[in-house]
Amino acid sequence: MSQAKDKPGGIGAEKRDAFDRRVRDRNLLGYWMIPNRSDGHREPEPGYGVHLWHWSEMQAILDEAVDNIPKEEAHRRFIGYQHPDLKMGTTPNLMLGAQMLMPGEMAPCHRHTMDAVRFVVEGDGSTCTVVEGEEFPMARGDLVTTPNWSWHDHISGGASRTIWMDAAVAPLTTHFRIGFADLHQAPQQTVTRPRGWSAAQFGPLRAKNREYSATAYRPPYRYPWVETKAALDVLAEGAGDPYEAVTLSFADPLSGGPTLPTVDCELTMLRSGEKTRSHRHTAAAIYHVFQGRGSAAVGDARVAWEEGDTFVVPSWAWHGLENRGSEPALLFSINDGPVMNALGFWREERR
Repeated sequence: MSQAKDKPGGIGAEKRDAFDRRVRDRNLLGYWMIPNRSDGHREPEPGYGVHLWHWSEMQAILDEAVDNIPKEEAHRRFIGYQHPDLKMGTTPNLMLGAQMLMPGEMAPCHRHTMDAVRFVVEGDGSTCTVVEGEEFPMARGDLVTTPNWSWHDHISGGASRTIWMDAAVAPLTTHFRIGFADLHQAPQQTVTRPRGWSAAQFGPLRAKNREYSATAYRPPYRYPWVETKAALDVLAEGAGDPYEAVTLSFADPLSGGPTLPTVDCELTMLRSGEKTRSHRHTAAAIYHVFQGRGSAAVGDARVAWEEGDTFVVPSWAWHGLENRGSEPALLFSINDGPVMNALGFWREERR
């Protein structure tokens, strides 16, 4: 007599296991084989945790990259924050990293289906990103968008290096297998529009009949640091939000919604001693510390951060931020909230 313990329904374990093998051998999958089924209450399990990268380590690698990645391949001098729990990406949908352009260098013109943004952490404005024929200066604190399928290249025009945080939805496009890309026929595209063109087209005072690329679907845009800082300072005079402190959203100039269809950008100010209450949402977020020092409570973990550090808040993880310095702390962040909202997956809980 078989000593195998019966499976539910009185079916012997050996018989059930043999049946399961036959199902798998035919490249089929039974619902009962799925480990996380919707049989009862269930919540998301991200499968990756909070992670912190120190700027000192990134800076050292960027400096080494200058010696190891030649000038002719400066466009490849991008160093991504690869989460140790993931196959590719800083989060399952987003990749954040740092890119550095030295004086006299350039990155050739190309386009791709990834939405991308550049947040400048070191630069005097002499380096430009050229997007769809318009030059966008890159000074510290500026944010420049590169929408899906827009031609873009980078040109250093000064005596100082420029470093920016480069964010793209590479893991998302890889998941959907939609990674189109093209190289431009020339190393650099021709500048066809005056500086400030997009601001005049899509800023608060804008052209009545707006123009933008029909192939890139939406316009590029530059959010100058001087305007961002001025808005933060005004809002800091108010009470702020208990969960978000003083947070600015970089709104899409077309719709006023998320920065781009697949990624939203924000800048948070934590005033001295300020601490946010804990909440969680289905969007994953990546924070880069632009100024100050403090800590983040994420799930059961607590990470201490300072200027230049970068950390991940996984989706559906309880989290709160705290400024532990005497000066305001500023954190630039990106999240995949637009994707969650578009697909009807957005959820949020607050404590």
